[in-house]
Amino acid sequence: MYTRLHRETWLPRPPRTTVPLALRPWLTDPGSLTARIRARCGAFRVQVLAQRLAAPQRDEAQLLGLPAGELAWVREVLLRADGRPVVYARSVLPRHNLRGAWNLFHGIGARPLGAALFADPRIVRQPLACACLDARDARYHHAAAALPGEALPARLWARRSVFLLRGRALLVSEAFLPAILDLSR
Repeated sequence: MYTRLHRETWLPRPPRTTVPLALRPWLTDPGSLTARIRARCGAFRVQVLAQRLAAPQRDEAQLLGLPAGELAWVREVLLRADGRPVVYARSVLPRHNLRGAWNLFHGIGARPLGAALFADPRIVRQPLACACLDARDARYHHAAAALPGEALPARLWARRSVFLLRGRALLVSEAFLPAILDLSR
């Protein structure tokens, strides 16, 4: 079943007045986030928080054209640079896309998804979009829960994009944690 994408509700580019200058390149670089982080640290690791069938967030379901209540395969991870969490990432794959084109997603485990996405020339990335997540967004709370004892700022900037393989979509969202700015230096 081919994915019929709907209109993106996140911003097409980060607002100049509210996004810290050092964060802008992280939000706008269309290349592999995994590769960008690896190039700036000594040790990179993916910490899997969850991989399960779950209900996507409302805006995720709308973007992917999923009916209300439809479950999707959801993967949540922390990307760690030199042991420090720098990104909370969430991938949403419509359940009907799990077989066939996106079979790799099912057994990815703790391997970085970005490496697989950018290694396959058949995979096409749609334009990046960004949003500011705060306490009104469940993804903000998921990131906070993954970091017990650490206080998050009131807002986290995030980016997302859809990857298409043979007409089937995978949505990847990445929320930048405060330690990401240490890799900008």
